[in-house]
Amino acid sequence: MAEILKRAKPLAVNPLKASQPIGASLAFLGLRNAIPMLHGSQGCTAFGKVFFVRHFREPIPLQTTAMDQVSTVMNADDNVVEGLRVICEKNSPDVIGLPTTGLAETQGTDIKRLVKRFRERHPQYEKTAVVAVNTPDFSGCLESGYALAVEAAIDVLVPDSRNAGRRRKQVNVLASSMLTPGDVEAIKEWVEAFGLRPVVLPDIGDSLDGHLVDQESTPLTLGGTPRSEIESMGESVATLVIGRSLAKAADLLRTRTHVPERRFDHLLGLDACDAFTLALSEISGQPVPARIDRQRAQLQDAMVDTHFMTGFYRVAIAADPDLLAALGDFVSGVGAQIVAAVAPARAEVLAEMPCPAVQIGDLEDLERAAGSGGAQLLITNSHGAQAAQRLGIPLLRAGFPQYDWVGGYTRTWVGYRGARQCLFDLANLFLEHHHDTPAYRSIYWAGTPRERETPADTGLVRH
Repeated sequence: MAEILKRAKPLAVNPLKASQPIGASLAFLGLRNAIPMLHGSQGCTAFGKVFFVRHFREPIPLQTTAMDQVSTVMNADDNVVEGLRVICEKNSPDVIGLPTTGLAETQGTDIKRLVKRFRERHPQYEKTAVVAVNTPDFSGCLESGYALAVEAAIDVLVPDSRNAGRRRKQVNVLASSMLTPGDVEAIKEWVEAFGLRPVVLPDIGDSLDGHLVDQESTPLTLGGTPRSEIESMGESVATLVIGRSLAKAADLLRTRTHVPERRFDHLLGLDACDAFTLALSEISGQPVPARIDRQRAQLQDAMVDTHFMTGFYRVAIAADPDLLAALGDFVSGVGAQIVAAVAPARAEVLAEMPCPAVQIGDLEDLERAAGSGGAQLLITNSHGAQAAQRLGIPLLRAGFPQYDWVGGYTRTWVGYRGARQCLFDLANLFLEHHHDTPAYRSIYWAGTPRERETPADTGLVRH
């Protein structure tokens, strides 16, 4: 059991966390023909949009209620109602996500009451679902905001049902914020290999995977989970929950639909992959496909090939709780030592980290702990690049955002192939930055004339 160390500083230096509204928006971006509209100032939405565009390198549909000085002090209710009306009139979305921001929460906005007011004033837009969720950015992090949005989407879009198992080949997949578009694609292929059809909520692997389309521009999401598929989740044969942060959303879905479920903290590493594969085999009644068996054998071979590099490798990690737990389990499982672990917010899963303590803090805390612990590798998002440079150690980019590494957003971490590639990356970073002990030279050694020349004479640098 890891000790959770409380935040000790009055401010954040080199912040680690992304806010709850950004996390909620990310979840809504995984729904088809949808658009998030943040209830707050224009700056709140613009800041989040910059993060998304730099990370995914795609145009991102986001709207705002544009609270100004007057509406902030007096009343911003009409901003919400009018904003919903305009979006419905111009774009006819299937779903509008309505997360709050710190400004609206400080004002004391009852966001669900405003949705009811919108329904009363504009009944002609009843076909558009509005998913309101309270996500103040002064608490939690991206992961918790994402989880709240998934829970709210289930509450609004999934009807009460007693038809579990009607669609015998359909399985629900609740996908945590730690999963990349590449991860979601890999999970869908994994499920389909057993003859099952996955309904992923939310499906950013279909909407944010980076693909060219015929339209020049669109104000709504392209791809993602269709509303009709979400409404059918009560007819699935099973629900697969990936990520401890989605526990409340999973509880709600089970209560609503009575669909049996299987829960997994993550899908990174041999043990986690084995558990997921066994669950799929039991649900489908099918044996494990030969290609998945081969992928497992490839991962085992990679573990043999890299254990000299990963064994006792000193690693420092900073990420949202679900991803931190996944990376921690994986690196400790291949023999590495976690000398520093930092999360932006508290979560139940942090207590199970395979290290003495987890600090709730920022990247400055990570840098200090990594330096005192003699870390050889840093694992965090792109904001950790300067810390890694100052420490003189390599950085493995993971999490959100990744703006200085092309394709980082679509990297696959899960599954046997994802774990294998992660092992290779860890081993290669170790080899690239490993410094052997220099050969001993006796003071009486003469050497060749060229070897006796100084580095200044030859332009060579000796290590």
